[in-house]
Amino acid sequence: MQRPTVTAVLAAAATLALTAGCSSGDGDGTGRRESPPKPDASSGSATGKRGADAPPEKGSVKVTRTVATGLKSPWGLAELPEGDLLVSSRDEGTITRVDAETGEKTRLGSVPGVSPGGEGGLLGIALSPAYASDHMVYAYFTTASDNRIVRMPYDEKKPSGRRLGAPDTILKGIPKGSNHDGGRIAFGPDKMLYAGVGETGDTDLSQDKKSLGGKILRITPEGEPAPGNPFEGSAVYSLGHRNVQGLAWDEQKRLWASEFGQDTWDELNEIKAGGNYGWPEAEGKEGGEGFRDPVAQWKTSEASPSGVAYAEGSIWMAGLRGERLWRVPVRGVDGDPEPQAFLEGEYGRLRTVLAAGGDKLWVVTNETDTRGTPEKGDDKILEVRVK
Repeated sequence: MQRPTVTAVLAAAATLALTAGCSSGDGDGTGRRESPPKPDASSGSATGKRGADAPPEKGSVKVTRTVATGLKSPWGLAELPEGDLLVSSRDEGTITRVDAETGEKTRLGSVPGVSPGGEGGLLGIALSPAYASDHMVYAYFTTASDNRIVRMPYDEKKPSGRRLGAPDTILKGIPKGSNHDGGRIAFGPDKMLYAGVGETGDTDLSQDKKSLGGKILRITPEGEPAPGNPFEGSAVYSLGHRNVQGLAWDEQKRLWASEFGQDTWDELNEIKAGGNYGWPEAEGKEGGEGFRDPVAQWKTSEASPSGVAYAEGSIWMAGLRGERLWRVPVRGVDGDPEPQAFLEGEYGRLRTVLAAGGDKLWVVTNETDTRGTPEKGDDKILEVRVK
């Protein structure tokens, strides 16, 4: 596949914006590239063998309660040690604490320097692996000039609205755009911080090892390239991505990531250090030499994936345009897993999924981010039981 020039990409994006707006359903604003027809494999081939420890062939999902309502453009989610939740507002640039029992909301404060716009703003949040002693909250957000990652002390003894300390920038200079800002951050089992970064619509960035765009990054809690990274002196962990918005690990410490495609296939990938996932040369299971194919893929109308979580032997993936929760069994499954959809159209766009231990998930809806339909109702945090 011949890679288009930046000029051609920008010209095409401008034309599409005037005629049809965003076709991705997340508002991922560049329009989708014309691709040759491919076989229909939106639900995987289910040809793999199942081991004794594999989850049930067919799962189940039950929404047990609505934890909180009235959220504004919610994006990132983190669970405190005592069980309450922190949720970021993309457009308001604030972090709010939610009582997981009563749903009561307490605003911690605003994050200085956030510049919302398009798909940018205050995005992913994560707790320090040493939170019990340092009380640090990490955040990925868009400024007027870049995307960056900061950490802030959280002091719950201070008055509401002033509980976040001054941000300490640990990584800056991540490319920004009106679309494809990535934004998911999570600490891995190795206590290193991983970040999903978009290519901002500039497809050349994804294959450029010197750019942070279109990558998954791995850094220390202080922001330095993590020891053992595949490219010496670089924060880059994997490349060839378009827009990664979901990160999760299973009990085997395998990293899984969700990714927006363009014309044809959205993806769930198993991430390997130094792996090249093909964008913009490949989309979906193309089998290109030197590229890693996704484990599962979906038609773009069925997914536009954002957050992912691992529970009960499966990856659970939130769908924005698809307005559903996808289950992908991965434990003990050798070959192509068979995805299964739940909650289709029941709660609108789904942005974030967070594992809460055992069979419990937290799920965040996303109708108030300018791309949803607010008249369907305000945004919520749901408690969900799965198997």
